[in-house]
Amino acid sequence: MMELEFSTLKGKTLTNVKNVDNKKIIFITTSGKKYELYHEQDCCEEVVVEDICGDLQDLIGSEILLAEEVSNKQNTNPEGVTIHEDSESFTWTFYKLATNKGAVTIRWYGESSGYYSERVDFAQVV
Repeated sequence: MMELEFSTLKGKTLTNVKNVDNKKIIFITTSGKKYELYHEQDCCEEVVVEDICGDLQDLIGSEILLAEEVSNKQNTNPEGVTIHEDSESFTWTFYKLATNKGAVTIRWYGESSGYYSERVDFAQVV
């Protein structure tokens, strides 16, 4: 697989978007190229899709106008309440996408002992 920046999706039109068990998001473009957001699991960490805000179907059939990655290591929610306090290390990664039909934010959560990666990868697979 060829590792890419998530912003690669900007300007492309999707024919399909699929969430696979909250472990992988697959994007297929009109040109037939396939991209994946995923994490290679290791022994002492977990990285999963924790939430999808918006409708993935809004991303199909219209040009992607926004494709942005934002990461955050804070351990509080927007109200300032501490969450996931049992983790030694954690990372929130947000993937923001928008078309003229609507916007979607895919929120990944990764936690580990601090030694292992909590990073989400984006790659072209076809």
